[in-house]
Order: sequence, then structure tokens, then C-alpha cells
Amino acid sequence: PMLLLAKFAVTPTSDILMTPMAVFPNGLAWDNLDQAWNRVHIDRYFANTVVLAFGSWLVQVVVATSGGYVLSVLRPAYGKVLQWLVLATMFVPSVVLLVPLYLVILHPPLLGQSLLNSFWAVWLPSGASAFNVLLVMRFFDSLPREVFEAARVDGAGTFQLFWSIVLPMSRPIIGVVSVFAVIASWKDFLWPLLVLRRPEIQPLSVRLPAIAGTTDLGVLMAALAIATLIPVALFLLFQNLFLNGAGLSGAVKG
Repeated sequence: PMLLLAKFAVTPTSDILMTPMAVFPNGLAWDNLDQAWNRVHIDRYFANTVVLAFGSWLVQVVVATSGGYVLSVLRPAYGKVLQWLVLATMFVPSVVLLVPLYLVILHPPLLGQSLLNSFWAVWLPSGASAFNVLLVMRFFDSLPREVFEAARVDGAGTFQLFWSIVLPMSRPIIGVVSVFAVIASWKDFLWPLLVLRRPEIQPLSVRLPAIAGTTDLGVLMAALAIATLIPVALFLLFQNLFLNGAGLSGAVKG
């Protein structure tokens, strides 16, 4: 499918419809890429997607590492209860949370201003990932406690222990969370569709279906090919990390 999509991206529409499996019977249509990027404005939606993916990645990494640090390293008295509460959220189907989450974004507490049509409406909810918190917590559990105790004896405070000791030792699990976060944000459709109503700020996952009915097929295939560049590149660059982190035990071992 990926190779066929790459072929269709530079194939004239007539050839896609008449002889889809033929190898460029009437030459290449490089103009498809130019039209997709400039006339259909895929460049704008591509930039929106990159911004959304970066913000979601940053929020998820901050929440996952800080949450895992509290539950695994600091271990407060109520840590077990908090751990079970976080785990319990994984049993709630995400579709059930759409309406309450939408209402929170519509009338956020303390802010007094709606977050609709703002990237924050996508960034902030993405951090509420119990899976990432528990994944990082399990990895932190495998780190040597002697290092933490030695750092405390040397006078390291809570933040310094987190920043200077724990995070440098946690690059494998941060890499796993990063790949998961970026790919999940890149392909997310329903939530951005609900909270980003203005077309000029919507990502590729929302705009491509919207323009499919009014766009030439060859140009649409070129737009789809452009939209897959980042996920494919990420997987090729980090395929070992991605495959090792596909399961909880693999991520901890990585």
C-alpha cells in the first residue's frame, strides 16, 4: 500500500482510474505534488500537524516522567492508591469521555475563557495518558535505588534528583513514549475535529477527508503521500526502539 500510494502521488488521474497497476504508461505527473503543496495548501495543514504533534509530545513526556517519578521514586504514602486510580482510568472507554472533556474545554475551570479553536485544546488532554505514566513508572522501578540514595546523601534535592539523575538514565523509555506520542497525535482525527473548527488551524488528519470530494484524485494521492512522510520517517529511524517498546516488558528492558 505504501509503494502504491507513492506511485499514485506522481501518476496522472486518468492513469490511476484506467490502469492503476500499470507502471507510468503516460509518464510522471510531478505537478501533483506541487498542486497538493501550494493549491490545496497542504503546507499549512502540514505545519499545523507538526505544531500539534510537538505540543502533544512535550505535554505527554512532562506528565509521564513527572508522574512516574512521583509514583516510583518519591513513593508518597498514598502512592499505591494514586497508582490504582491512574490504572482505573484505563478501563474507561475514551469515547465515553468525549462529552465531559469537551465541556471542560468549552468552559475550563479558573481560566474563564473557552479553549476551542486553540491548540491548547489538543495539547492539554493529550497529557492525560495513564498508559504513559504507568509505562514510565515501571521503567523507573527497574533503575538502581543505590544511585538515588547516593545522590540524596550528596545533597541532591527532589528536582535535582529528577533532572540530573533520573532523566539521563531514562532516555530509552522517553524515546518509546516520544514515538508513541508523535504517531498518535499525527493520526488523531476525532478530537481535533471536535475542538478545532476553523479550517486554517486543522491538521492533515482532519483536512484531508474534508477536501477529498473536491480535489483531483492524483493531487489527493500526493497530499496523502506527503501526510505519511513523518510517521514513516519516524518508524524507519526508531524502528528498533518502537518494536522493543511495543509491550510493557520490552520497554522496560530497552
